[in-house]
Amino acid sequence: MQDSTIHLERAPVTMPGPIPRLVGRLRTKRADHVVHGAKTLIAALLTWGIVAPWSTGGRPYMAVATALLMVNASTVYQSVTKAAQNVVARVAGLVLALAAAQLLGPTAGAVAVIAVIAVLAGPRRTAEDRLQIASTAVIALAATTAGPMGSLISPALQTLTGAAVGIAVNALVLPPPYLNESDSAVRDLARSMGTLLHDMGTGLSRRQLTSNAHTWLHQARSLDDRLIRAEEQVRQANESLRWNTRCVAHTRRKETAFNDDDTFRALRGASLQVRGIARTLADNAHDHADHHLGHQFLDQYAESLQLAGAAVRTFAEPTPATSSPDTSPRERLRGAIDGTLAWHDTMTDMIARGTLTKPGAWRLTHDRRGKTAGRARPHRQALTPADTR
Repeated sequence: MQDSTIHLERAPVTMPGPIPRLVGRLRTKRADHVVHGAKTLIAALLTWGIVAPWSTGGRPYMAVATALLMVNASTVYQSVTKAAQNVVARVAGLVLALAAAQLLGPTAGAVAVIAVIAVLAGPRRTAEDRLQIASTAVIALAATTAGPMGSLISPALQTLTGAAVGIAVNALVLPPPYLNESDSAVRDLARSMGTLLHDMGTGLSRRQLTSNAHTWLHQARSLDDRLIRAEEQVRQANESLRWNTRCVAHTRRKETAFNDDDTFRALRGASLQVRGIARTLADNAHDHADHHLGHQFLDQYAESLQLAGAAVRTFAEPTPATSSPDTSPRERLRGAIDGTLAWHDTMTDMIARGTLTKPGAWRLTHDRRGKTAGRARPHRQALTPADTR
């Protein structure tokens, strides 16, 4: 009889301890705060120095406020998009204030017209922009009565100058790439998913299905939180590389972001299968699972889960620069899948030849030629044991 045993190889996980990781994060956060404060100060002083000589009364407050908004955007891409929205909203508000002052004067009627336009003009998704337009228009009403054209041109130029300075400082003074956060979130997801698969395999091998099945299901559902966090961190990391001057000459940063994105997509697909496995095990926990599934099936299935868990956890390991393609996490996971498929083919052949008299969870079906063939019919999800009542 063909031996279908899958031997589990464990790779040592060389992750730093909790104290070194905590110290590293504190140092990184402190450095980020220093850089952030320096960028804010540079943007404020630079804007003041550029705009003060030609602003009305030498007080370029609108320019400085706009620069501070742009330089505090989390990414360079966001600073550009927010600048465009801010400039358009400010100019639109100033034009609206000028029109209302010319038609109705600085009266309650002008304020009412501005408020109605802010509420009713445009779809609901633009409500925030319309409120900014309205607030700018109301504040500008007082200035429009003294010098209509001057009151319109000066704030508009201040807004444009402040936005330009804020974007430039944010792009040139150490714009953050957020790759460490993305890498940490993806590794945490891989570590949790691999540990859960290993725990389910170990529990099955020790016949702990009844006592632990619902705990595994709860842990599988809690993976959603880590999945959402990892997705957000990967999205932010990818966005932070757009127009990032620190990454122009560092292709390694882009490769890291690509690897995180690729790994996350693989883990997101695997998470659906992990939840399906946990759901099926919970459904069979109190239905004489040992009798229906059979000891041979449980032992082999447990070993497959352990192998898959070890393969998934390799995504949480630092990838050596000299690692070969055969030892990459993706290849090890592919090896686990190939081993499970080989076990499936072996069991199917044994059932068809009648050498396995008690197939347990394996059902006998008829193919299109009318011949009997053994097929594994999952109860709910692919790669999950079936219940033969």
